[in-house]
Amino acid sequence: MNEPRYTPGHHLLQDRTAVITAAAGAGIGGATARRFLEEGARVVIGDAHARRLKETEDALTAEFGAGRVTSLPCDVTDEDQVRALFTLAEQTHGRLDVVVNNAGLGGTAALVDMTDDQWTRVLDVTLNGTFRCTRAALRSFRASRTGGVVVNNASVVGWRAQTGQAHYAAAKAGVMALTRCAALEAAEFGVRVNAVAPSLAMHPHLVKVTSEELLAELTAREAFGRYAEPWEIANVIVFLASGYSSYMTGETVSVSSQHP
Repeated sequence: MNEPRYTPGHHLLQDRTAVITAAAGAGIGGATARRFLEEGARVVIGDAHARRLKETEDALTAEFGAGRVTSLPCDVTDEDQVRALFTLAEQTHGRLDVVVNNAGLGGTAALVDMTDDQWTRVLDVTLNGTFRCTRAALRSFRASRTGGVVVNNASVVGWRAQTGQAHYAAAKAGVMALTRCAALEAAEFGVRVNAVAPSLAMHPHLVKVTSEELLAELTAREAFGRYAEPWEIANVIVFLASGYSSYMTGETVSVSSQHP
């Protein structure tokens, strides 16, 4: 089994300001906030879970120092809350450089039994939320004319079929299409828009609520025979946010061997 080795920061995002959604807790968003801080960025984090968000802000501030982390509760289905998050970033740091759209909602339901509410809720958080935040980011970048980067969180499920995941797969495929279209429109004012597509990224809390049988089945499908650590996905997000990907836009990068 391939055992991951944590990569230290190399100042790839030094002095940049980033907005990261769904950044509370131990998942990809929280890992991305930590990796960005390790790379020298300032982060403004949002999440619909206010208590966990404040706990995350306090923990990161204690580790990385005052002034590096700011938070504001943000439900990406609410346009006013999205606008407030971006306004906070601009007012606090005077500029915006990177936006990571991590907010998404899953669920399992057979299409034949799926309710309108189940379908709409997943689409509104995962696809419409990404749209709202991407729109806010592009408006900010267009006004500043200083360039910028958007990184969206898609999924390999957006490429391949999976039973019980019609709503989630449709939403993530939509995120990929949105990424491509936004990239073409944003290029004229020096903005890059890319996406990352994880497959199986787990953290201790998620492992606890996943059956051993299901986890074994899912990891068996992966080339390394294990799930990804959230920070391994965050590493790719750092790459897409950094100057190392300066000629990449409109791309969705798979972080899985399950790309079709």
